[in-house]
Amino acid sequence: MPSKDYANTRYSPLDQITVDNVKDLKAAWTFSTGALRGHEGQPLVVGNMMYVESAFPNHLYAIDLNNVGKIAWQYTPTQNPAAAPVACCDLVNRGPAYADGRIVEDALDGHVIALDAKTGKVLWNANNADPALGQTLTSAPLIIHNKVIVGVSGGEYGVLGHVTAYDLSTGKRLWRAYSAGPDSQILLDSSFKGPRNAGVDTWKIANGWKFGGGTTWGWYSYDPNLNLFYYGTGNPGTWNPTQRPGDNKWSMTIFARNPDTGKAVWAYQMTPHDGWDYDGVNECILADMDVNGTKTPVLVHFDRNGFAYVLDRRNGKLIAAHKFDPSVNWATGVNMQTGRPDVVPAMMTRQGYNTKNICPASIGSKDEQPAAYDAKSGLFLVPTNHWCEDYQPFAVKYKAGFPFVGALVRMYNGPGGYGGRFIAFNALTGETAWAINDTFPDWGGALATAGGLAFYGTMTGWLRAVDIKTGKVLWQFKCPSGIIGNVISYMHDNKQYVAVYSGVGGWAGIGIAAGLKDPTAGLGAVGAGAALPQYTNLGGTLMVFSL
Repeated sequence: MPSKDYANTRYSPLDQITVDNVKDLKAAWTFSTGALRGHEGQPLVVGNMMYVESAFPNHLYAIDLNNVGKIAWQYTPTQNPAAAPVACCDLVNRGPAYADGRIVEDALDGHVIALDAKTGKVLWNANNADPALGQTLTSAPLIIHNKVIVGVSGGEYGVLGHVTAYDLSTGKRLWRAYSAGPDSQILLDSSFKGPRNAGVDTWKIANGWKFGGGTTWGWYSYDPNLNLFYYGTGNPGTWNPTQRPGDNKWSMTIFARNPDTGKAVWAYQMTPHDGWDYDGVNECILADMDVNGTKTPVLVHFDRNGFAYVLDRRNGKLIAAHKFDPSVNWATGVNMQTGRPDVVPAMMTRQGYNTKNICPASIGSKDEQPAAYDAKSGLFLVPTNHWCEDYQPFAVKYKAGFPFVGALVRMYNGPGGYGGRFIAFNALTGETAWAINDTFPDWGGALATAGGLAFYGTMTGWLRAVDIKTGKVLWQFKCPSGIIGNVISYMHDNKQYVAVYSGVGGWAGIGIAAGLKDPTAGLGAVGAGAALPQYTNLGGTLMVFSL
């Protein structure tokens, strides 16, 4: 699966590579993807076959691991050229999924495509989004039972978010659940724990919910015992909070839904009336933890807003919420009774005023780059961002297919002068066991292994192996381009391998990816990353390592 397992742990039970021998790790083989925009996501290994999906135009390759010098098959979808200009934060893709002899890929222009895993033959092609309306598709699918679950991107174009299920065998659309609007459109279960009609009533301007954002481009997880899947929704439209009074539900929300019906049984909104673009799409990691002496099924979510949430995944009850970057200053904490953040009034943005030194920046203390969970230590290995910003909203009118942002943003390094941290974090206590500061945001996803190692990549191109217990960097390798992909490990012919994409870009690297120079371009990220070309260049290479 794209996240290794339904629980999104990104934990590998492989232990051939250890803290003692990782110093002997060498490059085993490499592969060019044929694309040069940001490479998020990860390769997928099924048996003796590895599946690699590039950034746009979303080349999909099958590589036989018994003969890595030969491409078993290749497929490049024919796409609507209107998709690339409306993709907000680089032309990224977060990887394919596999089930029942089928590989399923999401294409940027909104198509969901199922192919025969052995031959690459297209079995079906479903249209999930319309670029003419600003809709794109960058997420990885999650396959549950016989259903392919996919989301949609385009929050900066006023796209109303939704999740959709397609039949794995035929591609037929089975259900679609929206992030805002009437309860019937959101698909609230009769047992739903929360206010009714909030998807309309909490938008205090007429029909504001219709272009209300809440897009669903992050990672999904699933609990087979509860038969619930979990995901987060993105920012409300516009970025100008003055234009949309109210809580703006259900943007910035974690939903728990039944995958067979799409119906939501609970929802938890992290950032009501968002004024900073703190999308809630980051992954939900499922774990069983000791809470006050009782083993409890929990969901752990490191949100863009800088707080790490622990929820009871059965009912959405808040168990803990801690800052995972001490620089967070837009709120002092989270009220454990109401679940709402205690917002610092001076940090709430408003139209016509430039609020300065907000931490974190809109890019968040962590964005889509996924964390890993090591159950042995109880630690989460979290790649984070450490940027702050100035944020000035302005009035904007909605027009389908055009940007619907309404804010001028300038980002810069946070306190201490660095741009990112890789941390080991206890989500229940809020304690950081150790941290490694990096020049730029750590935009690639982490891997934890049974060998006692955490792997992650930097935007300057270093792939690192770290001792989970101590945080000591035991090995590193300079890849040809910055890393924003997620590290995986697999076994082939009784040998353990580690693999990652090298290809800088994404929102944090949008300046170098798209050739932008204005410091406020790229939704404010260009200025903060202006020095990145001094360290790396564009690329698209799969890097594979072994002892």
